[in-house]
Amino acid sequence: MIKNIKRATFVGLLSALIGLGGCASVDNDKSVGPIRTVYHVNDSADATAAMRNIKNHLSADPTAKIVVVTHSKGIDFLLEGAADKKGNPYNIPVEELQAKGVDFRVCNNTLVSRKIDPKTVLPGAHIVPSGVAELGKLQSSEGFVYIKP
Repeated sequence: MIKNIKRATFVGLLSALIGLGGCASVDNDKSVGPIRTVYHVNDSADATAAMRNIKNHLSADPTAKIVVVTHSKGIDFLLEGAADKKGNPYNIPVEELQAKGVDFRVCNNTLVSRKIDPKTVLPGAHIVPSGVAELGKLQSSEGFVYIKP
């Protein structure tokens, strides 16, 4: 009985120590390269918040590699003439983020299904075959972490 209690205590302590490995502080060793992050925007109502988050992200980590993938109603802020609910044009913050290396990607499936001319996509934004497929590829094949603002 005592042997079983000691064994259970040992196993419990060992499990706790192994679990603490996930709580260890992050080593900010830059030798691992920039953190790659994909921001997912599927509603342009979230675009202002997403771009504010990205700006803050880059302030904290200027080496971050950031890609914004848009589809559905999320592409609207990347179209010529788009403005937020206060009338502020989206192209200005988009261009500022592009100048910092942020890559904006627009779903071609959305363009086709909504009959939107690809020429109306803001300069510098890239059209990809499928927004959701792009999200999957970036996460599974390219090691991007996912953020949904």
